[in-house]
Amino acid sequence: MVINMAVKILVTEDDVFLRDGLCEMLKKEGYDVVTAGTIEDAKASFLKENFNLIILDVMLPDGNGFDMCGFIRSKNEDVPILFLTACDDEVQVVRGLDAGADDYVTKPFKLLELLSRIRALLRRNKSTVYSCENIVIDINTMTVKKDGENVFVTPTEFQILSALIRNSGVIVTRAILLENIWDEGGSYIDDNTLSVHMSRLREKIGPEHIVTVRGIGYRWEDGK
Repeated sequence: MVINMAVKILVTEDDVFLRDGLCEMLKKEGYDVVTAGTIEDAKASFLKENFNLIILDVMLPDGNGFDMCGFIRSKNEDVPILFLTACDDEVQVVRGLDAGADDYVTKPFKLLELLSRIRALLRRNKSTVYSCENIVIDINTMTVKKDGENVFVTPTEFQILSALIRNSGVIVTRAILLENIWDEGGSYIDDNTLSVHMSRLREKIGPEHIVTVRGIGYRWEDGK
């Protein structure tokens, strides 16, 4: 199995509750997350590591996101920057875009909307593709191919499939899947629904790839 390096995201947000929530959500999606609560901390992390995406709050304790955005652009012209703003005032939005931001989301926001914006920005730079034998999964475009042909999977099935294939050869417990997978309505799935989705995935992908570990969970196998 060939797996690309994890996508690394820098989240700069001074609201501890929001910052921790974003961090938890992004990690569940498989992203490598670094957080900062001030511009000073954000600059230190930015200069030390390479990021695939930067999420940046406009108002921070030691300055504003516009200046931080300008600093980032002076060092890196390509990394996508997504602003979080409590105000959708046109002047503020234009100022952020002029500073070099690629997109913005107004607080309060829906998590699924934010994830969609993140995927769109990452898609512009580089796709994260997982492949094994005859199956190719593109995380950012949410597409699956088997033997070169497109395979239709629902958004929920795609979440389950990507969770399994990212942990190839390792048991993913039912408890973990139930805590991290949600349906199209944004609600977490239940135990019976998970079983139904697994059955459908086996029909679409092939039963040899999804192994049931009785009483525990599931394991993705590359096959022979």
